[in-house]
Amino acid sequence: MPASDTPLALIGYPAPAARALRDLGLIAVNVPVGDTRAVMDACRALHFTGALVHDSQQIHLLDAVTPDTTARRVGRVDAISFVGEPHGTFALSDALTDTLEASGYATRGAAALLVGTDAHDLALALPLARLGFTDIGVAAESLPEAERAVRDLPAGLRAFPLSRRDPACQGFAERADLIVLTGGPLPTGLIQPYHTLIDLTGRINLERSGASSVDLSRLPLRRLARQLAHATDQRFHPDELEPVLPALSS
Repeated sequence: MPASDTPLALIGYPAPAARALRDLGLIAVNVPVGDTRAVMDACRALHFTGALVHDSQQIHLLDAVTPDTTARRVGRVDAISFVGEPHGTFALSDALTDTLEASGYATRGAAALLVGTDAHDLALALPLARLGFTDIGVAAESLPEAERAVRDLPAGLRAFPLSRRDPACQGFAERADLIVLTGGPLPTGLIQPYHTLIDLTGRINLERSGASSVDLSRLPLRRLARQLAHATDQRFHPDELEPVLPALSS
């Protein structure tokens, strides 16, 4: 990958992150946090190509940029491009889709149940609907939140808004193949040995249920590759990013 002569801003990251990214040929610069709009103006004036946004700053940056559809739905921004007006994305969602595709999981004709707390965290998994599922259940703490999330699914997909407290959620789970947990705990007894689970919370003990899971170990690398593509317009293979990931994960 050729070296870039245009700086990349790091918002909220520790100093080692900039040094690590320079090993990739990127001119990475830590910038202050605080007045987000002033930071955006300064980055544009200094001709930064884009920015990576630390988890601690992602909510604050949303109102300082033009978010894409995914960032708006999730309510967070993790990468920004300064080509034209500052526009942001939330790369984790597409990285999750990349991860499920790479796993070889048979999505076409399958049914999936997304379980979260509200429309924001459920939006993390909505792009999975592009992979050929026929039925998708969307369970939130309240039925209105589930209905809000379902409105963002593609037309023509059989989608079922559910309250995670309603017995109907258990009924849909019994015919689902894949369960995706985006937030909150799994309702008791929901997951069975025939299910495959994607756990974005990292809190589920699968040994008790006997269910299988999708390997998410490379999800952070795929996310970083997506972030850099948005912020720098350069494509990195996830394997290239493995040496630098620890410096960006603190």
